[in-house]
Amino acid sequence: MINDIFNRLENIYQEMVDIRRDLHKHPELSFQEERTPEVIAQYQRQLGLEVRTGVGGNGVVATLHGGKPGKTVAIRADFDALPIFEKNDVPYKSVNDGVMHACGHDAHTAIALGLAKVLAEKKAEIEGNVVFIHQHAEEMNPGGAIGMFEDGCLEGVDAIFATHMENYCSVGQVFYSEDYILAASDRFEIEVNGVGGHGAFPQDTRDAVVIGSQLVSNLQQIISRRVDPLKSAVLTIGSFKAGEAANVIADQAILKGTVRTFDADVRDQVEEMMETMTAHTCKASGASYKFTYDRGFPATLNHEKETKLLVESAKQVINEEDIIAIPPNMGGEDFSYFLQKVPGTYFFTGSANKDKGIIYPYHHPKFDIDEESLLIGSKILAAATINYLNQN
Repeated sequence: MINDIFNRLENIYQEMVDIRRDLHKHPELSFQEERTPEVIAQYQRQLGLEVRTGVGGNGVVATLHGGKPGKTVAIRADFDALPIFEKNDVPYKSVNDGVMHACGHDAHTAIALGLAKVLAEKKAEIEGNVVFIHQHAEEMNPGGAIGMFEDGCLEGVDAIFATHMENYCSVGQVFYSEDYILAASDRFEIEVNGVGGHGAFPQDTRDAVVIGSQLVSNLQQIISRRVDPLKSAVLTIGSFKAGEAANVIADQAILKGTVRTFDADVRDQVEEMMETMTAHTCKASGASYKFTYDRGFPATLNHEKETKLLVESAKQVINEEDIIAIPPNMGGEDFSYFLQKVPGTYFFTGSANKDKGIIYPYHHPKFDIDEESLLIGSKILAAATINYLNQN
């Protein structure tokens, strides 16, 4: 049956391309998705699937009931876009100024819909059920995954799979991990309140710029000197805003940044030490502070059994040497919430092609994909789905 599914996916390849390009042309931001879930729901209903809309917000869940009893596999595909002005000169360029599918979510959705169409044609032979979880708002904390599983999208699901387009990986390749693949993603803001004044009389002030600069340096000591070097962590300050004039000492500085970790204890440790470091640095300089730490998505931990099945399934599609184990990535994903509830795995499908000039990473205004990745990703997910159901 798998070879028949592969052949059928090849037959509808252009349809998947057309779906992807339509979605790419009409991107929608996280929690603002309206057209996209309507397109998805209409397509799945036409296939005869059982469709729920408004799941956990703007999510869509479509269930394919196989003709024979068995387990239930879920395929997750996100569909939100990013606040980026697209710079690609292509017929399917975004028509929504300042909004772009710069992370491949249009491709993820096209893969899921194409796979749903082919599996629906084979439902009489399928031993079990397949649930297509079309998730909104992956790009923005708290993410759409929480709302969707609280609204029952994982009820009865025994395993879950998901892929992500990857332009650090050439088309025809796959990246996977049997352990952590993505990090926990947190954000913080530190407000330093000093005493402003004339630039010529620093003795009368508590310079927020100087105090903030000390914090930038001091906070890095948490990673370099307090965290176990065998347990990865990143602390990045991406924004430092203070002052307006050259001859005025600022009374306030605002620092914003992100923390990435894998180990839950390290995550707790970094947050606690950051506030301690902030408090002591500000106190030593006579300033007050406000510390805000927002926890985002937890680390994405793949399950060994399902990952091994994924790897074996990928061998039915691409060469074994192109199935590459990778170390954990410091990016973040709310698919992690699903993996905390049911076993599964998350992998990267190569979508870059240097010969075609498709080289830009995700979140770049010139991000695009080699659309051959749609066929490869759909075949691998198809094989993983059928192999799981047949083995269980």
